[in-house]
Amino acid sequence: MSRMSGAKALIEALKREKVEVIFGIPGGAILPVYDALYNSDIKHILMRHEQCAAHAADGYARASGRVGVCMSTSGPGATNLVTGIATAYMDSSPIVAITGQVPRAFIGKDAFQETDIIGITTPITKCNFQVREASEIPKIVKTAFYIASTGRRGPVLIDLPRDVQTEESEMSFDYKVELRGYKPIYDPHPLQVEKAANLLIQAERPVIVAGGGVIASDASPELLALSELLIAPVATTLMGKGAIPENHPLSIGMLGMHGTVAANYLVQEADVLLAVGTRFSDRSTGNIKTFCPNGKIIHVDIDASEIGKNIKPYVPIVADAKRALKAIYDRIVEKFNRKERSTWFNRIQELKRMHEELIKSDNERIRPPALMAEIRNILPNDAIITTEVGQNQMWAALYLKVYKPRKFISSGGLGTMGFGFPAAIGAKVACPDVPVVDIAGDGSFLMTEQDLASSIAWKIPIIVVILNNLVLGMVAQWQRLFYGRRYFAVELKGIPDFVKLAEAYGAQGFRVQSIDEFRRAFKEALNSDVTTVIDVPISPEENVLPMVPPGQDLKNVMLS
Repeated sequence: MSRMSGAKALIEALKREKVEVIFGIPGGAILPVYDALYNSDIKHILMRHEQCAAHAADGYARASGRVGVCMSTSGPGATNLVTGIATAYMDSSPIVAITGQVPRAFIGKDAFQETDIIGITTPITKCNFQVREASEIPKIVKTAFYIASTGRRGPVLIDLPRDVQTEESEMSFDYKVELRGYKPIYDPHPLQVEKAANLLIQAERPVIVAGGGVIASDASPELLALSELLIAPVATTLMGKGAIPENHPLSIGMLGMHGTVAANYLVQEADVLLAVGTRFSDRSTGNIKTFCPNGKIIHVDIDASEIGKNIKPYVPIVADAKRALKAIYDRIVEKFNRKERSTWFNRIQELKRMHEELIKSDNERIRPPALMAEIRNILPNDAIITTEVGQNQMWAALYLKVYKPRKFISSGGLGTMGFGFPAAIGAKVACPDVPVVDIAGDGSFLMTEQDLASSIAWKIPIIVVILNNLVLGMVAQWQRLFYGRRYFAVELKGIPDFVKLAEAYGAQGFRVQSIDEFRRAFKEALNSDVTTVIDVPISPEENVLPMVPPGQDLKNVMLS
């Protein structure tokens, strides 16, 4: 036991959780904590908007596998974190958000900069806490990190009234987390493993769908081993991209509304579908009534609430992805029953070739598929790609191959415009020795471009590739396809000049007009020690080709 203030206890508790960096912005209601940070070894990165602080913590978490931390003051500082917290919640990313709050005596009295952040974030966090006594801080911090990083990962919020931060108390840091009612199930039930193994052995056309849960549990080796054992192609969700090397013969790319030809057709043709660590979102399945119509579905997820929520499986397995895949693999090997699936393998390669035909360029007109392939050719395999949201995101997901887990970071469930750049800052802080590239659209980048200042001030060099089509691209595409080209409220009119904008922040900017010019600019950016923005004008008429599965209606899928 030792006596200290609540603020100092918070910093000590964070140190014991091995926190190395916090992304945040100070304000009056959190100042005691910032004062305690002054003499701490924990690095604080001053962002320019609290939303960016949350996204940076999220990018840090996804790139490293560790819990990311962000911090803000009360009121508007706390509410500015909300979009970032919701983004992390939808994509199961482990972050801990710390907010200042008005003194306890003023809570509920509409004090200056008071908001009920507990009530606001209850639907978008795994758990949240408002500290009422300083002595509770060590226990609450330890519990928050435990909840964020176990089971199905996700965000946790800690709200700290200002007087709790200054209150002194005897602090004990020896606490073992035991939460009644929170007992994540990690090991699969042997009977369900047996059922799954038997189905996969008997299958003529097995397909695996890998979601973000595969990456979260570090299950890529087990996924690849099972895929090769079964000769089963692997489709990924947006969150699962990178779970299998995308240059592998059995990798068939992303599933869903904007998925690849191979993924969408093969999933529909499957007689057994093994879905691991995915929630069967509408963007992956389209119309659930016609999804995988003749296949028996095995669904593995650590979150029991996801089993049967959207798709009713033939074999449900509540378990950690890594342990479940290993158990299924071991059981199949024990049975020594491997099928020859040469016809199925040939079908896989036939459909993959159709997708590869889309990546071409005449070197005069820059087209996004060819640009993504060029970026891949230049980047080392361990580079990290983040994306904004919209057409740019889908082009990256479809045509920029990823070979390792945690190397593709994007906002999936919430689809948050402006996510990619601050997430790239967080990823670069987590992995300073690898290049980090944000694939952006002009509209999306403008949501959070102010944190160019953070990247320059803290010497965090990022490469931003802006696919500049002068419009809100995906919305314009829908208006083009379904509303008779009645374009409304989507034209950005080429404002601002991104090269001048970059230079105003102290970054370097390039505008390119051909693949050759892009290649030179991108290579220079890779060798730069400051953030680089590359403005790539593309046609506003470019579409992301919707690869809707057979039997599904394009308009219903895209506008659902």
